[in-house]
Amino acid sequence: MNSQTDRSIVRWLRGADRLLEVGIGDRTGVAAGLVDAGADVRATDVHPVSVPEGVRFRVEDVTGVDEPDAFHRVDVVYALNCPPELHRPIADLAERVGATFAFTTLGYDEPSIPVEREQLGGGDAPRVTLYTATARGDQRQARR
Repeated sequence: MNSQTDRSIVRWLRGADRLLEVGIGDRTGVAAGLVDAGADVRATDVHPVSVPEGVRFRVEDVTGVDEPDAFHRVDVVYALNCPPELHRPIADLAERVGATFAFTTLGYDEPSIPVEREQLGGGDAPRVTLYTATARGDQRQARR
């Protein structure tokens, strides 16, 4: 991720009022951009990390969340550079709170869950593929 792809992702996500970034790590540009756009942003990581002002943070392994609480109740759950082994657990969390799950991969990983794909960026900006999980019961074929 870089600042140009961060801006493309922020443009796509900024229609949501409440968002949760899973695995924020040291890539805080999207969360910061969403806070600047007026969104309520929460973030998790398995390690304590510094987050931009205005982002609510919790040290948490989302694969172990049995009962989502108010912190998890958002419109969109998103993850950047999300590894395949986390796609299903995060999608399940999003589904339990009625949220959309959007994510990017490391670039060479294929999604491990049914998704819709959208290319963001282009022109002078680098492209990034944003995946949106489709419901388990959705009979549509995921676009490849």
